[in-house]
Amino acid sequence: MSRFYNPDRRSDYNYGGANWKLSRSKIDLFLECPRCFYIDNKLGTARPPGFPFNLNSAVDALLKKEFDIHRANQSKHPLMETYGVDAVPFEHENMDIWRENFKGVQFYHQELGFTVSGAVDDIWINRQGELIVVDYKSTSKDEKIETLDEDWHEGYKRQMEVYQWLLRKNGFKVSNTGYFVYANASKEEKAFDGKLIFDVTLIPYEGDDSWVEKTLREIKDTLESEEIPDSHPECDYCRYREAAGKKLLALYRKNQTNK
Repeated sequence: MSRFYNPDRRSDYNYGGANWKLSRSKIDLFLECPRCFYIDNKLGTARPPGFPFNLNSAVDALLKKEFDIHRANQSKHPLMETYGVDAVPFEHENMDIWRENFKGVQFYHQELGFTVSGAVDDIWINRQGELIVVDYKSTSKDEKIETLDEDWHEGYKRQMEVYQWLLRKNGFKVSNTGYFVYANASKEEKAFDGKLIFDVTLIPYEGDDSWVEKTLREIKDTLESEEIPDSHPECDYCRYREAAGKKLLALYRKNQTNK
């Protein structure tokens, strides 16, 4: 069996099990394809995982260390100074928990009967006492990154809005304005020399978490139903399952006929 993929998750990690939580990524999966979400969370078979982006993880880790220096000193990071953001990294006893995968910021939704969670990259606080959700992103593009206007950026925006919703549900005053710290690796250097040079930009985003509650109720209804929901018409995973299933079924019937 592959050490990277188990198609049969333990039942206590499925919906209704003691260890099941609705993570931010699972909310996004539901919006991407309700059928894949159902197969994952109700039936216990997740999509095969993609390859880990270790360089992105390294950038995230280094940015966290960098901002933690200013968190300890309650000082502005130079990026905040450059972009005129009047805030400092937020100091809180649960900060490490909030940033840890599989833990994160959590809220138990009493009415729906499950816990919603999401691991933030960073949180800042402004002079008005509002928390600012910050998400780190990294890539390598020829042009300077100053906007988030591609279709696939919608997932980034929803991610931030879920974090804003979670913090509000935990009783914090949260600014609608969040920030993406975007590190763009330059390809213009004369040589690699064992290092990458990054251009780091700060992109503001006005979040609106009003969709979250409605989506959580739709998720609850889907998980409580015994009917398999429709797949998204552009879901490649569902298209693969359907195509492979038809061909395997046809081959099976042919072999049965020839016996």
